[in-house]
Amino acid sequence: MESVKKYIAEFIGTAVLVILGCGTAMLVGCSAVMGGGYILTAFAFGLVIVGMAYCVGNISGCHINPAVSLGVLISGGMNVKDFVGYVISQCLGALAGAGVLAAIFNSGDVVDMTGGYGSNGLAGVNDSAFAGILVEVVLTFIFVLTILGVTSKKANHGSFGGIVIGFTLTLVHILGIGLTGTSVNPARSIGPAIVAAISGNSDPISCVWVFIVAPLIGAALAALVYKFLESSKSNA
Repeated sequence: MESVKKYIAEFIGTAVLVILGCGTAMLVGCSAVMGGGYILTAFAFGLVIVGMAYCVGNISGCHINPAVSLGVLISGGMNVKDFVGYVISQCLGALAGAGVLAAIFNSGDVVDMTGGYGSNGLAGVNDSAFAGILVEVVLTFIFVLTILGVTSKKANHGSFGGIVIGFTLTLVHILGIGLTGTSVNPARSIGPAIVAAISGNSDPISCVWVFIVAPLIGAALAALVYKFLESSKSNA
């Protein structure tokens, strides 16, 4: 029963992330030239993490991201059964969140400024899959490394961990939005891409593999590096 509650928490958290993060991007746009929407979108994603960290963090750890769950798995913080349950719940939550956005934006005259329900793309890196993978690996590495450090049993951040993680996500979005739209989260990319494809826009789904593979690579590297650094510290 405890595992089911964790999975429900991850579903809710990921749905909220997509609704508020991608929804903000859809409403205000993400043009680097018109920086207001760009910054608002970055802060929307970061503030959702802060809110959810203090909402469902005590239940599931508030991963709401398969890449984060992979990092925690490699670090020994969860078992394979829960990892699979988390990832399924996160992807379903993202799909549900994107569905809510579709219902909102398709029910009136509200214009989707992203053209694809806030889905990720490679336009900012000239449609280069290699460049997109590199961006997402680096940004996810930074994000997951921060999470592992903040949530380590050896850390002493008190109740401020959620704030640190949320502002780190804001920071990686500030760099990444203009390049790939910033994924660092396969579930966040899968949900909007599927809904966009159902709505007739196949562009996001054609490159969604980049935003599945790259964040997972970045998270795995972060977990391995953090394990090495932490073990070196304990042996010193």
